[in-house]
Amino acid sequence: MARLCVVVAAVLVAGLGCGYRFVPRETTLPEGVRSVCAPVFLNETAEPGLETLFTRAMRQELVRVGSLGDGAACEARLEGVVTNVNSSPTIVTEPTADSPAQLASYRAFAEVRLRLLKDERVLADTSVSGTEDYLPGSGDVLEAEANRQAALHRLSETLMREAYERLARNW
Repeated sequence: MARLCVVVAAVLVAGLGCGYRFVPRETTLPEGVRSVCAPVFLNETAEPGLETLFTRAMRQELVRVGSLGDGAACEARLEGVVTNVNSSPTIVTEPTADSPAQLASYRAFAEVRLRLLKDERVLADTSVSGTEDYLPGSGDVLEAEANRQAALHRLSETLMREAYERLARNW
């Protein structure tokens, strides 16, 4: 029994010293805000559905850090606006005698503005933007669009993670 206690104690000490944690990291929002409501963002682009894509990504980030509130229990509100999105070719292959120039890659770009409000007072605001590359597919328009949508999904997750970290650090 004594050996078991020693082994358990050694495992606990080793586990506590390794740096792993079972709670969200300490990135608190300004003024100690713990619960945030995130209504659907606005979309100032011509691309339909981006507001839900970026809102969902931000809500997932808030769930991940343990800050997503609901209804009247929210201490603050996070407003977002998708301000820009576009896609453009990034790599074009050189034409040869056997084949014409072809697109080898596209790049999706998005920009989002966010404000954290408490009692209609702005606690923090930030703007994030970034790019994500995707393949044009095998010539099928539907495949190319599916690749673009997947790139926008990855980009929304990356940008909303960065946005939360900026708001938490009050950049």
